[in-house]
Amino acid sequence: MKITRFYGWTACLALAVLAGAFFYFSGRSKAVETRTVESGELQQTIVATGRVVTPARAELGAQVTATIHQVLVREGEVVEAGQRLLTLRDGESEASLGQAQAAVREAQARLQQLKGVSEPVSQQAVRQAQANLQVAQADWQRTQQLTQQGFFSQARLDDAQRNLDTARAALASAQTQAAANQPNGAETLLAQARLAQAQAALAAAQVRQTYMRLEAPFPATVLSRSAEPGSIAQPGKVLLTLAQRGETRLYVNVDEKQLPYLRPGLAAVAVADAYPSQPIAAQLYFVAPAIDPQRGTVEVRLQVADPPAFLKADMTVSVEMLVGKKTQTLKLASDAIRERDSAQPYVLAIQAGRVVRVPVQLGLRGVGMVEILQGLAAGDQVISATANVKPGERVRPLTVSKLGEAPLSLLSHYHAPPALGQA
Repeated sequence: MKITRFYGWTACLALAVLAGAFFYFSGRSKAVETRTVESGELQQTIVATGRVVTPARAELGAQVTATIHQVLVREGEVVEAGQRLLTLRDGESEASLGQAQAAVREAQARLQQLKGVSEPVSQQAVRQAQANLQVAQADWQRTQQLTQQGFFSQARLDDAQRNLDTARAALASAQTQAAANQPNGAETLLAQARLAQAQAALAAAQVRQTYMRLEAPFPATVLSRSAEPGSIAQPGKVLLTLAQRGETRLYVNVDEKQLPYLRPGLAAVAVADAYPSQPIAAQLYFVAPAIDPQRGTVEVRLQVADPPAFLKADMTVSVEMLVGKKTQTLKLASDAIRERDSAQPYVLAIQAGRVVRVPVQLGLRGVGMVEILQGLAAGDQVISATANVKPGERVRPLTVSKLGEAPLSLLSHYHAPPALGQA
């Protein structure tokens, strides 16, 4: 009887312990880290890296093989359009220029001689030949009459005929020469052709002489110099590299996912890696029509209306573009959003001490923050996405983490640049 009673009390005690443990653990909730939905300002930006690009770059070199005589500029020097940068020396080209100049003077003198001497002389020769022909004709007529009368022999008449034929030939030759010396005659045209040929040779020699100097094609800054006096310049060898002064541009590669937000006119701020404390105002003006398939990026270009003096060509810059901004909206820490990039994002919120799945509609995406358009209200507590909990579980907030101040962005230093086309 005592043994039966002992086992009965033992069983009741075990049941009581099990029931107590069940009620203890079932009523205990899991501690989870949470975020709180707040109301305030939010802005969405795109951050990317790129480089500084000048409007144009020119690599200058010699067009002929020659000796470098003078180099008049150094790296970093600012030059103006048309300023002489380098001179070459080539004895053969100088000799060719002198020879061409002499040939032009000779051709001009020959043409002047035709106009001032040969033409009048040929006209005088024609008149002389005409007079000689008249004398020969009179002599032939008289000799013929006297031969018929028997005073002269036939041989004398033959001599008169020969003199007449010679006079006629001399007149024809004088007339031909006079015609050639006329302004549109063969001699004049030939002299004019020789003059044109000499002038063309002179022009070619003068062009070759222009190859003996290099001048700045536009206002620029000298980036590099690869020439020293006395060395040989050859075609194809770069001697000087210039960067055109003027509007400075930034070429940036942005993830193609950001393409819907990119449009001309977006405000941006750039920071050169070498000068991180000096932000530069910029503005987007071009979005490339094609995507880089290998990197999955799209090239955008921004203009810097007022570039600082320290900004150099090919500098690396970080750029932040302002996509959207709201002064008053609901916002939540982005690490509380689950399946954020899907078509149906959601959060796990705490309602009456239990986990509840709540679909949300997202808006702007800032630095570490997301805009909540639908699904939550200010003050709602949302479980961090790293917490391993399921809907229906009992939970309690471990620490309620507010958004606080957003990380400082480049745009906090932003000053609006002039409108496009007014720079």
